[in-house]
Amino acid sequence: MFNSHDFFKKRFSAHLKETSRYLRYIFNGHIAVATLFLISALAYYYQQWLAQLPENFPTNWVIAIAFGLLISYSPVRTLLKEPDLVFLITAEHRMGSYFRNALIYSFVIQLYLILLAVAALGPLYFETYSDRDGSTYLFTLLVVLIFKLWNLIANWWMLKVRDTSIRYVDQVARLLLNIAVFYFLVNGEILIAGITTVLFIIVFLYDLNLSRKQSGLAWELLVEKDQNRMQTFYRIANMFTDVPHLKNRIKSRHWLVSVLRKRIPFAKKHTYDYLYRITFIRGGDYVGMYVRLIVIGGLFIYFVPNMWMKIIFALLFLYMSSFQMMTLYQHHRTVMWIDIYPVDLEVRKKALTTWLLQLTMIQTVLFSLVFLFLQEYTGFLFALVGGFIFSYLFINGYVKQKLA
Repeated sequence: MFNSHDFFKKRFSAHLKETSRYLRYIFNGHIAVATLFLISALAYYYQQWLAQLPENFPTNWVIAIAFGLLISYSPVRTLLKEPDLVFLITAEHRMGSYFRNALIYSFVIQLYLILLAVAALGPLYFETYSDRDGSTYLFTLLVVLIFKLWNLIANWWMLKVRDTSIRYVDQVARLLLNIAVFYFLVNGEILIAGITTVLFIIVFLYDLNLSRKQSGLAWELLVEKDQNRMQTFYRIANMFTDVPHLKNRIKSRHWLVSVLRKRIPFAKKHTYDYLYRITFIRGGDYVGMYVRLIVIGGLFIYFVPNMWMKIIFALLFLYMSSFQMMTLYQHHRTVMWIDIYPVDLEVRKKALTTWLLQLTMIQTVLFSLVFLFLQEYTGFLFALVGGFIFSYLFINGYVKQKLA
């Protein structure tokens, strides 16, 4: 006889085994050191910033928006797969224990984000509201956990609704109510926070009523949501190791492709120059990741007060970009045609290292321009020269060694 509780335990065990295998590669020595340095630097400058916190700083809005976004983002991890659309859909009436366990797992796995946010915003809260004791903030944490659970359950109910517009409106309404509740709670306006909570409960009960009117579970939607989240995880893991389960997404971006293609000579020795540049533009999320690292690195350089720390952050983000772009080499590992190209393997490696060097050189120039904008000419010189030297040594040393 089919036991959905035992089935969830088997599915969860397989999921845990698979993700833990990739997590070992993600949190390797390089990333651990970079993350530790980043967190330490952020904590140091956060403490300095709190010591000079402006009196009119909108702490209530910052905390309300942060908590509101965190509790509104409450995806349900069902761990369903495509074959389940055939083999489990007939056993839907017996899947109660399975989905109850899935809700519990989803709630527990998302607690770390809540705890990180509470720990990060705690010093800001007590610096602004120095007259309040710790029990007030602990009460806020309790409310966060309750609202997190309510939003998770509401999201589960709404996953039974196939109309995308209804789900979107419900999500926006709950997000605004979540932010409003914590805004009034942080302000100390308990009565208005209570009234807003009642409004949220009305929306919550409406979601329950709406879900009961549905004929059954939207299995296709559940599988699609879970597969999208796993593909996101695989894309992150693919930066560090080969992921055979990854489904590569192709994006057109014709104008970018045309710009790059014009600069590549039509010759056999430039085969991989063409391939890696086009892959960078169209395949996966390489362009998005590259731009995000430039933007985040530029913000760090702009806001960190110490010049030498700015330079260290510039080098750190150059390292992160180079390290993550190395996965371009394995992007086409499942395409057999590449193995029979009449092009020497060394040409392929040289094409990748040349492209990576060009990308990091562009990144170095952009980071240096931030120093120039801040009129820190010494920092501009050190960032420019240091970035070029670091990029050349890292790519021609570490990257080449890895490719070998």
